[in-house]
Formats: sequence, C-alpha cells, structure tokens
Amino acid sequence: MPALGADALEPLATGAWILGAGGGGNPFLALLNLRRLLADGARLDLVDPSALADDDAVAMVAGIGAPLVGLERLTDPAMAARPVLRLQERLGVAFRAVMAGEIGGANGLRPFLVAALTGLPVVDADAMGRAFPESQMTSFALAGLPPLPTMLSDGRGIDVFVGRVPDARWMERLSRQVTVELGGVASACRAPRLGGDIRRHGVPGSVSRALAIGRAVEVARRRRDDPVAALVAAERGRLLFRGKVRDVERRATGGFLKGTARLDGLDGDRGAAFALAFRNEYAVAWRDGVVVGTTPDILATLDSDSGEAVGTETLRYGQRLSVIALPAPTVFTTPAGLALTGPRAFGYDVDYLPLSSRA
Repeated sequence: MPALGADALEPLATGAWILGAGGGGNPFLALLNLRRLLADGARLDLVDPSALADDDAVAMVAGIGAPLVGLERLTDPAMAARPVLRLQERLGVAFRAVMAGEIGGANGLRPFLVAALTGLPVVDADAMGRAFPESQMTSFALAGLPPLPTMLSDGRGIDVFVGRVPDARWMERLSRQVTVELGGVASACRAPRLGGDIRRHGVPGSVSRALAIGRAVEVARRRRDDPVAALVAAERGRLLFRGKVRDVERRATGGFLKGTARLDGLDGDRGAAFALAFRNEYAVAWRDGVVVGTTPDILATLDSDSGEAVGTETLRYGQRLSVIALPAPTVFTTPAGLALTGPRAFGYDVDYLPLSSRA
C-alpha cells in the first residue's frame, strides 16, 4: 500500500475523530505532530493485513484514560513510542509492524506517531473498528485469543509492565487502575499480536475507512455541500437528530469520563428533546424518552456546519450539533459481540437497536 503523505493526514484525523463515537481523544495534536514529523523526513507506510506473515509480531498501541484529562496531559510522539520500545526490550521480540488498538479518535493516529519514530509500518486494521471505553471490547477477545502482555508509560518516564492475567477483563481492570495512579492517562502497548491472528480476527481496513470518511467530509466542504449528509450517505448511516446543546453533565471517575448530554431540537427536529449517555464514548441515545440509537453502532456528534466531530470532553452549551449513527463492524452485532459491547455492557438496561430499524 502507498505511504501516507501530508495530504492524507487531515482526512485521517477527521475520519478517526468521527469513528471515535465521542471518545478516543481529540486527534488535533497528533495531526500537528505528524505534519512536523513528515516535514522532518519521516515516512508513514501502511500495510494490508494480507501482507503479514503468520508469525509477524505486531505491537498494538493506544492511549488509556479519560479524554477530559487528556486535554491537560498532552501526549507527544516520544510518549507514544516509549511503551513499544520498552515492551520490545522486555519480551526480546522484534516487532514487524504497529497497529491501532482502536481506530477512533487520537488512538487512530497513535500508531503513525510510533511509525514516524521507529520506521515500523502501520497495519490497515484495528481491534474495534471504532472506539470503545474498555480494552477487552475487541474482536480478539471475542475470538477467545488470550490477553497480551502490556506496557504502560507516562510522561514522567514511569513504565509499568502487566504480564500474565486470567482474561482480558482482568487486563482492563489492572491497566485502568495503573492509569488512575499515573494521573488519569497513560500510553499503552499490547504485544505481540501475530500476523495470522490479525488476518483472521482483526477488523480489516479500519485506517482506509477513516480516510474515506474524512475525504467524504472534505469533498463536501469544498463543494459547499452539507458534510453531515454527505457522510451519512457515503457510510450508509442515519441522521438521528439536529439540535443545540442545552446542558451537559459529566465527571471523570475511575479512569473514565461519564455523563449525559441533552439537546433541544432545531430545524425539522424543533420541539423535540434528545439525550446522549456516554462513558468516554456514546452508549445510548433517546429522542423524547424513546431509545433511537445504541452501541455498538457508532453514535457521533458533529458540528452541523463543518461536519467536524465533537468529543464528549468538549461538549458545551449552545453548540449546534447533528447526531448520527454509523454501522458497527458486524462482529460486534452478533449475540457474543452484543454481550461484550452492547448497551448492557455500558450499564444500560436496554436492547440493541439495529441501525436498519431506526426511523
């Protein structure tokens, strides 16, 4: 696959931010860092999963923590690469590539920060096809693959290694508690995931999907078309609501950002009320008290004029937003997938509402 050039960075950031479903962290600073790294001569190679050998060792990277804390404790390329290099040293394994644990938000750009510093190619795949709040919410966990050793690093130079655990939920619990002690955000590397496992059980084409979403928005802006409508049409999604933020209740607790946003309707939705519950990412949406959208479908809030995603940490009174739903990877809409990533996994006693059933 061709290397990514400077012209691909903004569409990638735009698309990844939308796939974040409100979470994953704002990719703006990662975008600025990547522009500088490319200008300084870095190369960003993208590799299709089909090109991986069965035993190629791949590092999965992510930022962990509450997005609100990430607004104050900023990540740089060195911090993104640090746990990759430390885990490689610890395991005595030479990584052949790096990939995103989740394509959503800043985490979708994180492997490219690592690639720019290490020279490793980035795999066009991830384990979620969006962003989810917990690290066990992956296609690999659904396939029954064992959890990987994990290295967590912070900006002070602290490294914490988590080795053998009973299952993926234990890895999430321990990683989350370490992250809380590190101040609410940490840079993580889980490895090695083998090339054969990624081909069989990963979510392929996630980087390409982010790029396609970003380019659909970019083209609509250039033509002065409605970018939200263009995106919904391109991704076979659905517009759920247009409105203005009335109030936001949120709190950072236990390494998550939890809360509810409420909107009053505008245009064709005038007179209606809308609510969105989130735990880092949006989980359930209600229109006039009736459920109209749920995880694992990708619920996103976009600026109604620009089509730019608005994260749960930056929602504020008066914003004019369009709420959309995009289809989730099908692996998460199976009974096992819904048990892991459906609304009850977020603590909401409602059934999954398939995208095709929404008005």
